[in-house]
Amino acid sequence: MRYFPLLILSALCSLQINAQSQKFGLQDFYTYNSELEYTVDSIYHTLSERQQVAQMIISSAGELGKPMTTVKKLTESDAIGGVVFLKGSKKTHTESINTLNEISSKNKTLPLLFSMDAEPSLFASRIKGAKDVGKTIDIKTEAQSDAVVNTINTELREIGVHHNYAPVLDISASNEAIKSRSYGSNKDSVISLANQFIKCTQEGGIIATAKHFPGHGLVKGDTHKQSVYIDGPLQEVANYKQIIEDGVLSIMIAHITIQNNEKYGTDGLPSSCSRKIITGLLKEEMGFKGVIISDALNIMKAVTILDNAPLLASKAGCDLILMPQNEQTTINAILAEMKTNPAYKKQVTQSVKKVLRLKVCGGVI
Repeated sequence: MRYFPLLILSALCSLQINAQSQKFGLQDFYTYNSELEYTVDSIYHTLSERQQVAQMIISSAGELGKPMTTVKKLTESDAIGGVVFLKGSKKTHTESINTLNEISSKNKTLPLLFSMDAEPSLFASRIKGAKDVGKTIDIKTEAQSDAVVNTINTELREIGVHHNYAPVLDISASNEAIKSRSYGSNKDSVISLANQFIKCTQEGGIIATAKHFPGHGLVKGDTHKQSVYIDGPLQEVANYKQIIEDGVLSIMIAHITIQNNEKYGTDGLPSSCSRKIITGLLKEEMGFKGVIISDALNIMKAVTILDNAPLLASKAGCDLILMPQNEQTTINAILAEMKTNPAYKKQVTQSVKKVLRLKVCGGVI
């Protein structure tokens, strides 16, 4: 296990940094700051190549995730950069996060980025016993949205969660996978309410995530169960333009395959594994500079049918690899590709530094 210089270690020892003592905030992520650049670079260079790649890996915990014994071992071996918490109680989530923080502190390794799918419609199931904030589809005003976000943010901060995989930008409440998780079928209303959710979430110190790019609302089927297709034009991509301009920090990529589209067809791959969609469209055309996260890679049939989907997602441009079936295998695959592909190695460096920057600005380190 590598140890950190005193300059960096002093930051790592304080796992729970409050807003008053934290030097950088989420508002600094997109702003050039020489001190922030130096901090990120300094942390990056204390890590071995394997530890660097591990920062991109998000494992899972909770009743629907991996057993805590497994997650503890992954943390002890410095094989993950974060954990998403699935179904569980506030007590069990808090105890798990405290345990993992203690392991990171004891081993003098980077603290983990803790995440949750705390959309309004999923919130009560993610934190059993938490206040039911209702369904996303029932949120009609910005004031109502702010009240919901404040409740969610308060619960997440108390548990120790930094990153919320919300809101959904998908149009329509009729899709099998989205249903009441959508703000509805009015495009302007969806964009306005989602943007307010993001603004209020991030002003409250929690990282927001717009999803599911390039659009999961106007399709048939559920990517949890099968391959799902956008047949023709990308009708929901424009939803993200204002969201990106206004500073959303992360975007999640759907496992949606695109066909009958000359420019954006994904050649049979899901968007989460398509460089054309992630790097070409989202990064280069739309100018998104934030953190890109894949949708879950462990159980969703649209990607589990692929060989080495986590590596494909990383090569396509994802900075965070969510819930790969095997974390160590994923790290090994990325390291092997880096040895023979200099351009990809440079891309991984950029991804890792983005993740570290998010951790610094989010008060994780």
